[in-house]
Amino acid sequence: MKAAVLYAKNDIRIEETAIPPLHSHEILVKVMATGICGSDLPRVMGDAAHHYPIVLGHEFSGIVEAVGDGVTRIKTGDRVAGIPLKPCFACHDCRSGNFAQCQHYSFIGSRINGSWAEYVAIPEINAIPFDANISFEEAALVEPSTVALHALKLIQFQGGEHVAVLGGGNIGLLALQWSHILGAKTVTVFDIDDARLEKAKLLGADYTVNPNKAGADDLWRQITSGKGFGVVLEAAGSDVTIKQSFELAASKAKVCLIGTPSRDFSFSHKQFELMNRKEFTLTGSWMSYGSPFPGHEWALSLHFLKQKRLNFLDMIDRSLALADINEAFDLYRKPGAAKGKILLYNS
Repeated sequence: MKAAVLYAKNDIRIEETAIPPLHSHEILVKVMATGICGSDLPRVMGDAAHHYPIVLGHEFSGIVEAVGDGVTRIKTGDRVAGIPLKPCFACHDCRSGNFAQCQHYSFIGSRINGSWAEYVAIPEINAIPFDANISFEEAALVEPSTVALHALKLIQFQGGEHVAVLGGGNIGLLALQWSHILGAKTVTVFDIDDARLEKAKLLGADYTVNPNKAGADDLWRQITSGKGFGVVLEAAGSDVTIKQSFELAASKAKVCLIGTPSRDFSFSHKQFELMNRKEFTLTGSWMSYGSPFPGHEWALSLHFLKQKRLNFLDMIDRSLALADINEAFDLYRKPGAAKGKILLYNS
């Protein structure tokens, strides 16, 4: 099969490699669509890969090509979305149903070979079937959808709140959509990129705010009648937006950090004191998994896709053949050139 193999920083090669053999509990998936995640960028363009060589890719969908002898639930020909986490199922966290906190996990597409290939082998439990009225492109984005939904479930979101989403990237746009589905009063998306804010409007944002423009503070205070936001979802992982989340939060708000910081930063004592004074609840959110594995987020994402309540297609900037993967990363190296999710497909 053909695979995009990462050998070193900025060194992806399309090569012929062996189709992975199956263990009895595994299935072989012919990859039809696979995404490039924001977490893949530092693995390719930086030094964040766990080892070399490695086939990345953890957002994917495809058709089951073959099944192992011990497989009972999935059959050849099924359309499936891939679940990348491989927990040990034996440690304390796994036994408690906290699979994202597994002490001995592996991960398809970062620790072991993933979906930037024609085929990927995964455990049967890591496949979730979907109907023919959901496209492979949509199904490839179920994984990031579950990440956004998990954050809202984690803070026990009940609806009826003004919600602020900080960062208009893919996770932010999914958090926007899930906030509306779950009953937000309004959703306001903050970003310094006006093109991202336009995409947020297309996907249902009630308001958009560019913090670098005059009047931004007046606008969000007007939206919330000066009280601040009852729910703040930080989806950029930036020191600026994390600090901003403290400022935007209302008294007794819920603040959830979904984005992953890539550098050290510090708070002034006045900034940090906002958490004490407002007594807001602050938590992080990591991946998307719950009990029973993989968690309700996965079935809910497919349900609302089928209901046409989630819009993934307008999040996609373009689809490229797997053989053109380096062209995709050329776009990521030019600030603003990629206007959304880039998907790869096998021709």
